[in-house]
Amino acid sequence: MKIKSKILIIAGSDSSGGAGIQADIKSVTSLGSFAMTAITAVTAQNTTGVMSIIPVRSKEISNQIEFTSKDIRPDSVKIGMLHSTEVINSVLKSIKKSKLNKIILDPVMVAKGGTKLIDNKAILVLKKRLIKKVDLITPNIPEAEILTKIKIKSITDMKNAAKILLDLGAKNVLIKGGHLSSKNLKDIFVNKKETAIFVNKKIDTKSTHGTGCTLSSAIATYYGCGKTLKKSCELGIRYVNNAIKTRPNFGKGNGPINHLNSFTIDKKFR
Repeated sequence: MKIKSKILIIAGSDSSGGAGIQADIKSVTSLGSFAMTAITAVTAQNTTGVMSIIPVRSKEISNQIEFTSKDIRPDSVKIGMLHSTEVINSVLKSIKKSKLNKIILDPVMVAKGGTKLIDNKAILVLKKRLIKKVDLITPNIPEAEILTKIKIKSITDMKNAAKILLDLGAKNVLIKGGHLSSKNLKDIFVNKKETAIFVNKKIDTKSTHGTGCTLSSAIATYYGCGKTLKKSCELGIRYVNNAIKTRPNFGKGNGPINHLNSFTIDKKFR
């Protein structure tokens, strides 16, 4: 397989491999692209929750972004866990200095088990500065509620939240509807020109660890390969749904999904 594009991932590490940088690398690789990383934090976690978080210094995060991009220029960028104001400002500075574009932001705020991954001051900076500088923001419903300060209990609420995010300066918004109680899963893509709703059957499972990380990385991969943002979202959602369907059922808590669902292994490697 020929490598299709080069993706820079700026995010935290998940020791259990289901989310964070590990999920990002698996997703990008499985979709035929080359993954590069700037690690923002190291976590000790498994499917039952997060035990500890060790932040990486903002200067070292900047060094990773700038030194990597100087040598191998990314076709797109995925941003995940940014735990402090200092880190957000450093990432913004490095993105500008390196002249990076095609940026997907997954505003990671709370881990599946409920552990908070970003402080309140950093959330304000993300709202005021970061979302204006990216091409797409991909919050789930709890994250969209934090960013917009409204309760989301319906598709109409999701559309209203997306409009608020556009008013805050976001260019494109994908709100993920997995937290709504319904038989079908509805994700909404919105910009100032169009609204699209992606409808899929909801799969009843606890194995959803890392779905947000995986989706944003998949979108960044398709976008870096030259697809439109809307098409990248559609294909990314399809990839994640297939990964959930073929989940390996690992762990005692919220298990990982199957990032290898897109793979066909050549005979000589079997």
